[in-house]
Amino acid sequence: MVARPVVDVDYVEAVLSCAELVPVGKATSYGAIAEVVAQRLGRGGPRQVARVMATHGGGVPWWRVVRADGTLPIELQARAAENYSAEGTLRRANGGVRFPAAWWQPELEALQTAEQRAPER
Repeated sequence: MVARPVVDVDYVEAVLSCAELVPVGKATSYGAIAEVVAQRLGRGGPRQVARVMATHGGGVPWWRVVRADGTLPIELQARAAENYSAEGTLRRANGGVRFPAAWWQPELEALQTAEQRAPER
């Protein structure tokens, strides 16, 4: 019998709620979301945010949450590029999001408001 990993539902919901707040044409980093979620829940970090996005982020604008250098894993770059073009997101020559021009800073208050309004996923 293979043990299934325990899913921290509160953490997943907080990360996805934060990802949904990123405006069209902007992006933020796994680390920035991790900081806000840690303020809210007292746990987690950039790798946990990346994991949530990889396993649960298909229903949110995942291309708006990137590494600190503005890039995504190679296997996601082509799909993300289509979204960036459609949204007018500023990018660098290597295809990554151009920070700080396209930067969006998540805030705890906005996350808390979003969580209160969010329906159950």
